[in-house]
Amino acid sequence: MATMSSSPLRRRMIEDMTLRNLSPSTQQSYVYAVANFSRHFGRSPDKLGLEQVRAYQLHLIELKRSWTHINQVTCALRFFYAVTLGRKEAIENIISAREPIKQPLVLSAEEVARFLEAVPALRDRVALVTAYAAGLRVGEVSRLKPSAIDSKRMLILITAGKGGKDRYVMLSPRLLSILRSYWCLAKPRHWLFPGRNPDDPVNVATLQEACRKARRHAGLDKRVTAHVLRHSFATHLYERGTDIRLIQVLLGHARLSSTERYTHVATNLIARARSPLDDLDARLRSRPE
Repeated sequence: MATMSSSPLRRRMIEDMTLRNLSPSTQQSYVYAVANFSRHFGRSPDKLGLEQVRAYQLHLIELKRSWTHINQVTCALRFFYAVTLGRKEAIENIISAREPIKQPLVLSAEEVARFLEAVPALRDRVALVTAYAAGLRVGEVSRLKPSAIDSKRMLILITAGKGGKDRYVMLSPRLLSILRSYWCLAKPRHWLFPGRNPDDPVNVATLQEACRKARRHAGLDKRVTAHVLRHSFATHLYERGTDIRLIQVLLGHARLSSTERYTHVATNLIARARSPLDDLDARLRSRPE
């Protein structure tokens, strides 16, 4: 960690996170956040206090970092001070912000089709089709192995998802057909979607870049990312009448509240809602002059 002298302190923090079974991606982001905090002040973070944490949070706000980013940094610093340094007061004194509630960006079914057809590379297109078909996070797609596809039970096993949890999602018959055609052409081995080095999975950044190019080629004015496909999956399921608790399980959400936001963007349900005005028996007349 830069001025953390690369060091016993860094190793201690990693050990603390490992003992608590934090996922590798969370560990990496926490270490990175504390390293940047340390680098900003040019001192080892154990020599800095809560006033410096507050100043750094204000610095990130001035840089117009997203609230999601700022709160992730806050969680990392809270963990470092409260757990690794044993300063329990940090839990209450390092505050996090209330994030503004934004509705997720969702594509219509027609836009999803246009977008996916605009992805030129076979591997990238099938990977993004899989993301939409099963509502997967882009990292979950990149780490899929052929053995995860259970065609007998029509399930896909997602291992070590967010929070290190495993879960099953549905295997669409159409997706299975697409994956079989892809298998015959690409013949993947260890990873279903391998990177340049077949021993490594495709890089998440590669799939996100494929999204940017496909958005331009499809002529979409929305900022489409791989996560937008996940939002669209959940919203389209809800619009078709799928129980919200089942969608929660499919997405791997720990809290139902995380899933319920899709109820606010299911526009076809709103359009189908019947106004009580339509049920009035009395004829409405304009007021006489």
